[in-house]
Amino acid sequence: MSLKGKRLRLSSEEVELINEFRGQNLDNINGNTALDLHIKDRGINKQDIVSVKHWQSMSGELRFSIVTKENYGVEQNELLEDIKNLIDNHAPTYPTIKRTKGEHLLVINPADIHIGKLAVALETGDEYNSEIACKRVLEGVTGLLSKSKGFSIDRVLFCVGNDILHIDNVYNQTTAGTRQDVNGKWWEHFELALDLYVKCVEILREVAPVDVVHSMSNHDYQSGFHLAHALKSWFRNAKDVTFDISVAHRKYYKYGSNLIGLEHGDGAKMDNLPMLMANERPNDWSDTKYRYWYLHHLHHKVKYKWRDAKDFIGVTVEYMRSPSGTDSWHSRKGFCGVQKAVEGFIHSKESGQIARLVHYF
Repeated sequence: MSLKGKRLRLSSEEVELINEFRGQNLDNINGNTALDLHIKDRGINKQDIVSVKHWQSMSGELRFSIVTKENYGVEQNELLEDIKNLIDNHAPTYPTIKRTKGEHLLVINPADIHIGKLAVALETGDEYNSEIACKRVLEGVTGLLSKSKGFSIDRVLFCVGNDILHIDNVYNQTTAGTRQDVNGKWWEHFELALDLYVKCVEILREVAPVDVVHSMSNHDYQSGFHLAHALKSWFRNAKDVTFDISVAHRKYYKYGSNLIGLEHGDGAKMDNLPMLMANERPNDWSDTKYRYWYLHHLHHKVKYKWRDAKDFIGVTVEYMRSPSGTDSWHSRKGFCGVQKAVEGFIHSKESGQIARLVHYF
């Protein structure tokens, strides 16, 4: 401002000159700025600083709020490098397994695991954490395999995703930004989930070739997608493990006369799913007689069946039970008391779903 209170106008040359010299060197030559002295006194390395907020107290003293990499969490590049090293160093080569040809599809669907969720029994009456989550899934998968022994298994459909992870960022929030009660760090949840899925696939492929299908979900829309791709990389040398892990919200799987639709359950309205299946997979629709939607998200059993109609026949839509415990919010709202379980199904090539398998906790 000039002495007369009017704003001074700069020529274009003057503006360019200011921009040219502005901010070329942010370091103080003598290293004695208030910020430099502040971080020096506290032994903080400038390279470790992520962000700085500063203000002035009423007495005129400068105050600083400094966030370092240690406070911020593990850098994304560091995490990705750790995962790459984990996969590269393991570099599993899975030998071919001689199997007897089966006649049934085994569907294994551990839904809404929520690794990282924290539930304290004193508050909710239901203890749950990452350790319990992983233990239940492994117990459930082996339990379902035991219950399926009376059937000759041709292939295994392993359904992954569906809120395998409880949070999606470093702030303990879901994809939409809803803060959650958690135990452990977000990167620990990711590593636990990858280890869990690897163990599950290794167990299942001992029975039959495994087809892994991932469903995008609302708690971990991004990190769950990354997890599925890390799992695919792990089994890149296993010829009897296939993956359908695209970003598509609805996935379809055809087995003989069966057409199975998979979705988390938070997307299209349930009433629209039968005709969405017919519209999105017209050839598979016409080639099959038995059609199913397996949904998740609700954590409890709901089943609907659309019977004979003019343009579609016998589409069954049902929601899966979950092994996940009841957290603080659900307990306060009274959304509790539901049976915890991992579910699976047996499908015949010619006769559709012929058996339902449930492992309760």
